Amino acid sequence: MAVYQNVEAFIEEYRNESQSTLKLLKALTDESLSQEAAPGYRTLGELAWHLVHLEKGMLHMTGLKFDAPAENSAPPSTAAEIADAYESTVDAMLEAVETQWNDEKLEEVNNLFGFDWKNGLTLDIYLKHEIHHRGQLTIMMRLAGLPVSGVYGPSKEEWSTMGMEAPAY
Repeated sequence: MAVYQNVEAFIEEYRNESQSTLKLLKALTDESLSQEAAPGYRTLGELAWHLVHLEKGMLHMTGLKFDAPAENSAPPSTAAEIADAYESTVDAMLEAVETQWNDEKLEEVNNLFGFDWKNGLTLDIYLKHEIHHRGQLTIMMRLAGLPVSGVYGPSKEEWSTMGMEAPAY
């Protein structure tokens, strides 16, 4: 399992990944926030809001301190508020990692969810957790009829704007 051993490596990778997440969040509409994948599951708005506050829960357990919405807070009623909150939370979290931790701090072990994880592993799991939910977000955006931007390659819409036909997968 990958473990960050360098604070700067995490900061650089997360800055890039969070920009992909933010681009998707900015494509949400207020009307799309009520989209469900299936009855009894999170709505698109609830999932998007989870991307905002998931940082606080997992990373605060390591002792990292930064401002973020409370985990049990209700999602805002507008897509713009969710995107803005995500952006400010990411900025606060990255500043906290940069100012409160050094490379040695990544070796420190904390018990999270019943497991002893080094902080470097927690950052890796945190990032993968966000990527997992970002994938769910793109599927729910498609269900809501929203265009989806590519993350690790062009989306179907982006192929079209390049004057090319998207490969059939």
